Amino acid sequence: MLYAMHELNYAALSPWNMLAQANLAALSSPFSAFAYHPMRAHLTASNELFSRMARRYEKPEFGITEVKSGGYRIAINQKTVVERPFCRLLHFERVGRPATEPLPKVLMVAPLSGHHATLLRDTARTFLQDHDVWITDWRDARDVPLFQGSFHFDDFVDYVRDFIHFLGPDTNVVAVCQPAVPVMAAVSLMAAAKDPLAPRTMTLMGGPIDTRTGPTSVNRFAEQRSSEWFERNLIQTVPLPHAGFMRQVYPGFLQHACFVAMNADKHIKAYRDYFNHLVEGDDDNAAAHRAFYDEYNAVLDLPGEFYLDTVRRVFQNHDLPKGTLEVHGELVRPSLITDTALFTIEGERDDITGQGQTVAAHDLCTGLDASQHQHYLAPGVGHYGIFNGRKFREMIYPRIRDFIHEHAEQIEVAA
Repeated sequence: MLYAMHELNYAALSPWNMLAQANLAALSSPFSAFAYHPMRAHLTASNELFSRMARRYEKPEFGITEVKSGGYRIAINQKTVVERPFCRLLHFERVGRPATEPLPKVLMVAPLSGHHATLLRDTARTFLQDHDVWITDWRDARDVPLFQGSFHFDDFVDYVRDFIHFLGPDTNVVAVCQPAVPVMAAVSLMAAAKDPLAPRTMTLMGGPIDTRTGPTSVNRFAEQRSSEWFERNLIQTVPLPHAGFMRQVYPGFLQHACFVAMNADKHIKAYRDYFNHLVEGDDDNAAAHRAFYDEYNAVLDLPGEFYLDTVRRVFQNHDLPKGTLEVHGELVRPSLITDTALFTIEGERDDITGQGQTVAAHDLCTGLDASQHQHYLAPGVGHYGIFNGRKFREMIYPRIRDFIHEHAEQIEVAA
């Protein structure tokens, strides 16, 4: 019912949004009398602000067409190399000038937590300077027909393993936030099976390995409510005309509302500043606002069963750190990982994944020697700053790059 009401609300606002767009056209046309109205700047700002509040934000494009590497500009071609019902694997392929030597392969596992994989655009672009990059592009569950079946936590682990197998030997896995637990589970199961294609390195960035440590408001919210509460209040049925009609999902608009509520004052100020930038003609700051919120407001629906699995296993029962996590009935044992070096990264000001939650992975991977462990606490960095922005590019990425290349060189020496 809530999902249907949301769609009805969007439909009701659509004519008003069209009117706001028409007003903007009239206010910007030199042939319109409205363009010379003394309150034009305020009217333009008001209509644009309303339009942005009333519109639906579609999935953005990665838009990575070139990258600077080795002093050259390298053309990039985005290719879909594996297609699954709930995810496609993308490859950012170099075109033209090849690398002087084979680049380390990086499988970037994007979070399935409400935003599209394009949230990692800056992450992928930065990695492309020195790596061959592949990324998981999760599909909006409302667009997955019901006959495609369900998608559970265990299926996420299966997808990660299959993608690692597809990439072949000496792959480096980078998990950003939410996928840290299923990625560690996948690598642990590969280690248990003595899989020769187990990844060379595993980098976990701001991931909830053990949410009992440094709990945040997100963790407390999950622990203070039962699984039944989440199912009863947050899981909705996809209405027509979406392709996923009748599928049970955790809607992106609910997740987005939670994100905004966590920092409501910050977002209110951002929109107030945006209005003022429009009135003042500050095009640069207005454009920066649009770029950020075009991405931030574009959300996707999560499969309901996957969301409930994650809440229960990761945030309520703490299965991985307690040693009770099972995937398809097989116990996940990180202590069996011996050939995959581990690098964990946390942000000093992370209010979603608190300090200590990601570094806890090292205590679980007892089979690694000292040279295979590395941790970095990024000073002054919040959750999104771990994988995006200037501090990521200048402080965090160089450490990941050196870590990956160091272990790639060790393999070459050993060979």
